[in-house]
Amino acid sequence: MAPGDSSNRDQDRRRGVLFDVDGTLVDSNYFHTLAWWHAFRRFGHQVTMAAIHRSVGMGGDKLIAHLLGDSRDSAQDADLKATHSAIFSTLWPSLVAFKGARELVRRCASSGLAVVLASSASARDLEVLREALGADRAITAATSSSDAEESKPSPDILEAALEAGGLRAEDVVFVGDSVWDVEASSRLGIPTIGLTCGGTSEAELRDAGAAEVFKDAEALLAEFDASAVGRLARAEV
Repeated sequence: MAPGDSSNRDQDRRRGVLFDVDGTLVDSNYFHTLAWWHAFRRFGHQVTMAAIHRSVGMGGDKLIAHLLGDSRDSAQDADLKATHSAIFSTLWPSLVAFKGARELVRRCASSGLAVVLASSASARDLEVLREALGADRAITAATSSSDAEESKPSPDILEAALEAGGLRAEDVVFVGDSVWDVEASSRLGIPTIGLTCGGTSEAELRDAGAAEVFKDAEALLAEFDASAVGRLARAEV
C-alpha cells in the first residue's frame, strides 16, 4: 500500500466531540444575561433580560447588533463589550459546572474521542470556565474568541476547533445549548446534540435542526451509548 493513499489516511482519522462551554458544560448563561443587562443600562439602553437571554450564545458583537439594531451608535460597541466583561468577571466565583458535565467529558475521552472545547469566550474567561469544569486531562484542545474572525452563528469557531483537534467535520458531533450553536454547526454539516440546561427549549433546538436533545450533560451521559456521541465512538472507519 503506497504511503499517502486514501486507505492510510482513513486509518489516521480521529473522531471527536466539540463542546460549547457557556450554558452547555458550565451554568453561566444567566450570569451573562445579567452582565449584559447592566452593561446596556449603563449606556442608556432598555433591553429586557428575556431578550438578552435568547441572544446569549452569539458572540458579543453580534449580540449587540441583534438587540440594538443597525441604527445604534456602533461607537459604543467596544465599551458595551468591555462593561459586560468587567461585570461578568465579578461573577466568576459563582460559576459551577452542570451536574454530569465533568463526567461526560471524561467519558468521551475514555471512549477514544478527542474532546475540543469550541468556545467563543475570551481567553481569560475560558481559563475560569475550564477551572469550573475541572476536566482538563480529558480535553484535547480548546478555542477562544481570538481564534475566530466571526462569532456564532458564523461557523468560524467550530472550524477553528476542528483544526485545533486535528479533526474533520464528518467525524465529529457538536454539543451545544443555543439555537446559535445549532445554526453554526449546521453550516458545516455537523450534527448537533442540544442541551436545554442553558435555557432554550427542546422545541426551539429541534426547530433549529438539533439531531438530539437532552435535558443536560447528566442526561446525555445516562444515554451515552444510544446517543450520537456513543454511536460515533463505536463507528468503524
